[in-house]
Parts: sequence; structure tokens; C-alpha cells
Amino acid sequence: MNNQNTAKSVNSDSSTFDVEKIRADFPILQEQVNGKPLVYLDNAATSQKPNQVIETLDKYYREYNSNIHRGVHTLSETATAVYETAREKVKSFVNANSTKEIIFVRGATEAINLVAQSFGRDSLGPEDEIIITELEHHSNIVPWQLLCEQTGAKLHYIPINDAGELILEEYEKLLNKKTSIVAVGHISNALGTINPIKDIIDKAHAVGAKVLVDGAQAVPHTKVDVQQLGCDFYVFSGHKLFGPTGIGVLYGREALLDAMPPYQGGGDMIQTVSMTKSTFNALPHKFEAGTPHIAGVIGLGAAIDYVNELDLDVTAQYENELLDYANEQAAQIANLLFVGTAKNKTSILSFTLDRIHPHDIGTILDGEGVAIRAGHHCAMPVMERFGIPATARASFAFYNTREEVDALIQAIDKCINVFG
Repeated sequence: MNNQNTAKSVNSDSSTFDVEKIRADFPILQEQVNGKPLVYLDNAATSQKPNQVIETLDKYYREYNSNIHRGVHTLSETATAVYETAREKVKSFVNANSTKEIIFVRGATEAINLVAQSFGRDSLGPEDEIIITELEHHSNIVPWQLLCEQTGAKLHYIPINDAGELILEEYEKLLNKKTSIVAVGHISNALGTINPIKDIIDKAHAVGAKVLVDGAQAVPHTKVDVQQLGCDFYVFSGHKLFGPTGIGVLYGREALLDAMPPYQGGGDMIQTVSMTKSTFNALPHKFEAGTPHIAGVIGLGAAIDYVNELDLDVTAQYENELLDYANEQAAQIANLLFVGTAKNKTSILSFTLDRIHPHDIGTILDGEGVAIRAGHHCAMPVMERFGIPATARASFAFYNTREEVDALIQAIDKCINVFG
């Protein structure tokens, strides 16, 4: 593959980070939108894909496209080997104890639903309580609301302060022996707040609760070690980790996954099937019914290879410096209100502009080639907490530049001029 060693020149000093060399790996960044160079600042929604991932997907479809696990011919054996190698890569990436703990799903959303239904539905009742937070993405709210409707369990929320930080004193008040599940995002998709995950997990375990962490926004920006965190479940999506859409990962402790019933029935998740009864496959295949997103898994493996060539400490430092610069420039704009000012945050600049609706901001910025997100970001309780319908959100990745921040600020100025 081309540019295989792109990031090897990056060292622990972000001042030597060669962003232009990195950008050359991402072909879409060379595109134009409305006659202007594309400035892509919607990374919290989905990240762009490097050549290494694109070429890996192309190679799969061109050279060894086949179904996996059941074939004895060469193409099937090759596809199976590369697919399962990707599972090994994910295991190492999050430092799971075994590949049995790595389940491939469609995305973080399906992973959360799997845990809610397979673990929660059989183990919770009217006396049990679930704790989530006001910061959560809808995918880490709705499955728990549905579970509570099914089981009679009670759902509680950890509130946030005006900076968009969890109020941990209130969390401690919510915890009790009835708490069965705590589900919390590692990093907020709406505000960029980095939550104190380790502390949250330890406090939950102290009362006997199990913890699920939504890491969809975290894995592109920080190293994740599930054994060090001690979480029971950790979920993330491939498409925010510079990989394909439609693929995600559920990490779960082997003992928990082993005791959980299958989430879906079909081929590959079975051991035997008769007219009267079925027995089920061993982990991880028990939770992977039917033909999986083979190309997606293989592409995710390539994305992990790419990220592993980077130093995530260096890219995180670079992204934080970029966010600091964006905050400094945005602070000079009259009537711009920051939404989410946590002391510990990353990658996201969420804001409003006086009486200009965020959708109008997004439209004007698009005319300048600047892609941001405008809306409630699938986090309506966050918007409710701040008393606003929506925000404009610029979200950064390691391939963004200061020049792109300048383009964002200039586009915001134009928006203000258009609306007077």
C-alpha cells in the first residue's frame, strides 16, 4: 500500500508533527466544495478515510471477496484469516484479555442495544436502577429507556454543570445497592467533555454495578485500555476511527458475555440446529449472527494499523493545541457563545451566534467550503440543559490545520455579515 510509513516520522513532540504529510493520506481533503477548498470540521459525526483503508477495502473486493468461516476454498480461507486477524488487532488496540471479548457489530449503537437486551433484560427487575448522564448521545439513552419499560427498572441521570461537566457529588448520591448498570460516554459528542471514567467505574463497582462505556468519541483521540479502566463493557464505531461505516465493536468481560444469551439468531452463531432445539456457538461467534460486514471488519483492521503508526499522545496534543487556537479566535467574535467549557475537553467547539439559527450557520459555512454540524447532535437532553434548540459544532481531527481554523472564523464572520 502507498504511504505505509506516513506517520513513523512523528515523535513525542507535537511541534514536529507533519500535518501536511498526514493530509496527503486522505484523498477527500484535496476536494473542493462550492468552488472552495474543503475544510472538513465534522469529525465527531464521522472521520475521513486514509488511502490505506480505501486500498484495503478495494483489495478485499478485487482479490479475495468471499464469505467467511464456512468455506474450505482459498478465497474463503483468506478472507477468514484476514477477518480474524482484524479481531486480534482490535483486542490489542483496547488491550482486551482475549479475542473472545471482541464482538463485531454494526456500530456503537448496536453494541449498546446488545448489552441492554442480552445482559439487562434477563437480569433487571422493578427493584433495579440504571444510571446514565445528561451528556449522553441518544444511542446511550434510548436503549436504557426501552429496557426500563420492559423490566420496570428505574433510570436516573447524573446532572451536568454550566461548563458541561458531570456533577460527581450527585452521581455519588445516586449510587446505591439497587444500582445495576452505569452507562456513560467517555467523551461527549456534543461538548467534547472528557469524563473521569476510571473514577466513575470504581465507584459503580463499589456498589456492585456493571459499567458500560460509550467510547465512540474517545478512540480517535486517546489510548484506551479496558483492563486498566476496569469497565465491564466498552463500545465504539469504526467510522469515527478512520474506518468504514457500518462496523463497530463491543468489548465485554468474557465471563459476562459467556453468561449472556444470544442477541440475534441465524447462521454462524449456532453449534447445532434441529427441528426442536438449537445450541449456540462459543464466544465471540455467539453474538455474530449471519454474514457479517466482512469488508468493514477488514477495513477497521487497516484503520487500526494506520492509527497505530501514529503516536496518540502526540496527535492528542496537536488536536488540543488546535482547539485552543480555535477557542482563542472564536472568543474574539462578538455574540458568539461557547456551549461546553469543561476544563478537561477535546476536539469540539460547540457554539451559538446570537439570533442566528445553527442550521443557517451551517448553510452559510457550507457555501464557504467549511463543513460543520448544526443541530442537537443526537443529544437533546444536553440542549435542554442549556435551554437551546441546537448548536453549531466544529470538531477536529489530527489532519486539520490552523489555516482551516482561520477559514472557519472567516466563514463565521461572513455569516454574521449576511444576517446583519
